[in-house]
Amino acid sequence: QVHLEESGGGSVQAGGSLRLSCAVSGPTYRAAWFRQAPGKEREGVAAIHMSNGPTYYGVSMEGRFTISHEKGKNTVYLEMNSLKPEDTAMYYCAAQLSYSAYALKAADYQYWGQGTQVTVSS
Repeated sequence: QVHLEESGGGSVQAGGSLRLSCAVSGPTYRAAWFRQAPGKEREGVAAIHMSNGPTYYGVSMEGRFTISHEKGKNTVYLEMNSLKPEDTAMYYCAAQLSYSAYALKAADYQYWGQGTQVTVSS
């Protein structure tokens, strides 16, 4: 069983930054952030192997977002810079128990947090 708890969402103006945190309890192979805006499909944002292996990013996030894992706290972070209004969404942390060829495929993640809202105003 894996439990995930997100924090760090909020409101920010365009061009600003936010850092999301996801406290992970339980054995996890890979953790990821996904987001979902109203009326849109859930979108993969970034993923990281929990042994601080490879990272993966969605196309529109690479270069602006950074995912990292602090082993001592077993916490996954998503540093978001140069935020745009189109980044507004509910952001979810997710955990994958074993290898999947698709790091940003929501269906391959078995556990999910409750989500944290990010709102970017223009």
